[in-house]
Amino acid sequence: MELLLKIKNAEGLHARPAGILAKKAAEFQSNIQISVGGQVKSAKSIMALMSLGLKKDQEFKLIIDGPDADNASRILAELVNNEFKA
Repeated sequence: MELLLKIKNAEGLHARPAGILAKKAAEFQSNIQISVGGQVKSAKSIMALMSLGLKKDQEFKLIIDGPDADNASRILAELVNNEFKA
């Protein structure tokens, strides 16, 4: 399953939102990756997420594969769309 999402918060995917996203992604059994500009990284790693340098309004794909992919996609999309506010 692939989701096309956009960074909405002004600061982009810096340490705090990357940590929130990685922590939430780690709660799922599914393999969850983030893809942008030809790079594919684990969404469960704060360092991998920060290394992508995502800025406000930049689009990226979440690639989710596993037993709880539907639930993970819904919750993670909501998290991104709500600017990482839990």
